[in-house]
Amino acid sequence: MSGWGPEDDRTPVALAWLRIKRRAHRAQRNRDLGFILYAVVLIGIGWGSTVVYRTVHGLVLNSLHGNLGPALLRTLPAGLVLIGAALALLAARDGLWRGPVVVPGPTVSWLLGQPVDRARVLRPWFRNNALAGAVVGALCALGGAVLLAYVHLASFGVAFAALLAPGLGLPLLAAALGAAVERRPRLASLVRRLSPFAALALVAVAAQTVFAWLGHPVRVLERIELWSGPWGWAAQPVIRASGGSAPGWWAALALLAAASAWALWQAWRDAAAVPNAALRARAATASTVASVGWSVELRAARLAVAQATAGDGRRRLPRLPMPKRRALLVPWRDATALLRAPGRVGRAVLWTAAGAAAAGWATALPGAERGLMLVAALVLGYVGVATLAESARVETDDLRRAAWSPFRMSSLMLRHTVVPALAGAVLGALEAIPFALRGGEARWALLVMPLCAVPFAVAAVYGACRGPVRSDRMILGAPTPAGDPGIFVFLAWYWAAPLISVTVLTVTLLFVIAGSSPLNVIAPAVALTALLLALVRWQAGRLLKR
Repeated sequence: MSGWGPEDDRTPVALAWLRIKRRAHRAQRNRDLGFILYAVVLIGIGWGSTVVYRTVHGLVLNSLHGNLGPALLRTLPAGLVLIGAALALLAARDGLWRGPVVVPGPTVSWLLGQPVDRARVLRPWFRNNALAGAVVGALCALGGAVLLAYVHLASFGVAFAALLAPGLGLPLLAAALGAAVERRPRLASLVRRLSPFAALALVAVAAQTVFAWLGHPVRVLERIELWSGPWGWAAQPVIRASGGSAPGWWAALALLAAASAWALWQAWRDAAAVPNAALRARAATASTVASVGWSVELRAARLAVAQATAGDGRRRLPRLPMPKRRALLVPWRDATALLRAPGRVGRAVLWTAAGAAAAGWATALPGAERGLMLVAALVLGYVGVATLAESARVETDDLRRAAWSPFRMSSLMLRHTVVPALAGAVLGALEAIPFALRGGEARWALLVMPLCAVPFAVAAVYGACRGPVRSDRMILGAPTPAGDPGIFVFLAWYWAAPLISVTVLTVTLLFVIAGSSPLNVIAPAVALTALLLALVRWQAGRLLKR
């Protein structure tokens, strides 16, 4: 209580007064949360019961007549390390904009300015968030125990006991890490600098997990990873309970317990010392994300989080030479924007590389599995190329930003397709080189992958011209035996661009994989690009009429 003495403490009085004033609001909030929970349970039972039954039935059949059990056992070391390390990275990034100690704006601006004990105000928020994470972790442990029991790797009791330690320890460690990032600006700056490298490490572990599933585990790496930190310590009891090799699992469990206890003790101290400036910024960001979430303005939420995690931005910005021709002005600005945001290019490389790997996997699968994997590959490719079209989204977020342009809005949006298309085609060509080196029909990937990037780029710009979210389409008032179809109409409108492009290219590429000439991809890709360009021109013209 800086600036106040013990005799000035008014914490009990202030908290009691707030409880009285918040009683009506708390009752309304509880009713709202109850209704949301009821709706989620109802939708889960109505739509998810069939999926759960079919999934469990498939697991039982695969465990009895397939190789699901051995494949899962091979995947456990790398897979569990991947989950634990990903949770650590997410907790650290979450601490940059929200964290476990996030309080409402009025609490920061009014209550913490009064003669109150900060610890009694702030620590309950940390405690509640940490307990919520532990409950979710226990539920995940329950689901994992059911999975291990169904594939006959361990009995339910043994599996649940082994999974409960990481299910409780990792969420508590994540909460402690988030509190440390909130409390220490230097640690937050370190998280910002190291996040790209941590993401690359996660991608490498994900690739290792896939190789282990396919029957090629890397035992040396697994041994190193299992002792590299809490993510590895938490995995060892589960591996041991499932019949795998984890000789020092008891030591790993002791290390996990000791690390969790120490981290919680340190986080309990940090929770009371988070600066007011950090609390105020996080309260504003969390309020923005919550408010736009109800209106399904996902981009606004993403921009708020990106702004909060970006740091102070004090660095030298590169710049390309300005072109002499007016026609190259928009591509020059887009290329300069990408040069100044290398993280965006890195994300595009990772997404398109994942899409290329999924496409290669799809060629080896039979029937419906091939189609599903090909859809996943094209969706990943679309996300990668769409990452490069951020400049178009910035122009349409606020149409006043396009006032610099000497072009009409429709022409401006068409010019915004150039750089994403070219950059996506280059990425596609680079990632097709391993396929081309294999020879045979795989060499056609040098044509197919860059060709798919062009309609994806145009589709991304069309999505940028979509305009404000039409949440009114979520409820049409047209009852059917399956309920109101409004949500499907809304999703079709929201994802129209990727749905059109992915559907057309999936059908075309399935024929190519089945034996058709790869040259047959050219005509559908050109027609799809022309259609999407026409839609971009039409939709961009409508933006100014709204």
